[in-house]
Amino acid sequence: MIVKVKLFATLRSYGPTGIKLGESFPITLEEDAVVAVLLDKLKIPKKEAKLIMINGNNSELGDKLIEGDTIAIFPPIGGG
Repeated sequence: MIVKVKLFATLRSYGPTGIKLGESFPITLEEDAVVAVLLDKLKIPKKEAKLIMINGNNSELGDKLIEGDTIAIFPPIGGG
């Protein structure tokens, strides 16, 4: 199945080069994949994915993905 992924802030380095801020990119996963599988495929450490949203709704690592989902992944908030 194909889902769309949006990576924000420091997590953008885990995506393909040339992707603009807020732009999504497609990724192919096995049917019945969950969010944790997506993070593994992108090589994003789970502790670095603080907020994960599927189609605009908060999600957990075990949530199942379906064809056409858009997943937005945000890192922990930094500042100082």
